[in-house]
Amino acid sequence: VSDCDRPVLVLCDSPGSPAEWMLMELQGEVVSRQNIGLAGGQMGDLHYTKEGIPVLLIGHHILYGKVVKLEKPFAVLVKHSGLPEGTEDDMETGEEKPTSYQVSALIKRKIIFKTRPKPIITNVPKKV
Repeated sequence: VSDCDRPVLVLCDSPGSPAEWMLMELQGEVVSRQNIGLAGGQMGDLHYTKEGIPVLLIGHHILYGKVVKLEKPFAVLVKHSGLPEGTEDDMETGEEKPTSYQVSALIKRKIIFKTRPKPIITNVPKKV
């Protein structure tokens, strides 16, 4: 049986609307100093000015961005396999539940940081 023959369900189980996430678009490349990668780690701090302008602080650098609406929104889906976990009896009978997808979040906007990062320089005494 191919995946095309199985029905696919998309569910939204939250009482209201799903959470809204935002994409972050950076120009260039962000590299970790320890060369351990950025997956699961904190990249920097995101703040907003009183005017609503996003400000990203990465190490000793600052980036200013803007929030734009996406032309086509994205849905963040969580796949639930049709096979129940830990039960081999259902696999022997051939009965499967259909694969379903749960909508966990919607992405309608993104933050774009187009400019190069500016260094954050504090006051350094002239006489050391």
